[in-house]
Amino acid sequence: MNVFGVGLPELAVIAAIGLLVFGPKRLPELGKTLGRTLKGFQSASSEFEKEFRKAVDTVEAEVTATSVLPAEQAQAAAPEPSAQPQASSAVPEHSPEA
Repeated sequence: MNVFGVGLPELAVIAAIGLLVFGPKRLPELGKTLGRTLKGFQSASSEFEKEFRKAVDTVEAEVTATSVLPAEQAQAAAPEPSAQPQASSAVPEHSPEA
């Protein structure tokens, strides 16, 4: 048995120290409180995981919906190429000297 790197001998030492510090009357009460706290953390973690998965699924659905365009829409959105390429007036033409 190995929980978070703590084996059975270590757990026995921790339990013995807890018994000495808190006494036999308060130790079951503290154990019950610790169990409730851990159960609360577990349920909060589970709820967080559900919300995270829901958000990831929503984003994936949006990305898929926007990135997949039908071929007709893609062609309609693309500009038509012109027959003659236009020369830029900002760049002077270079003529080779003979």
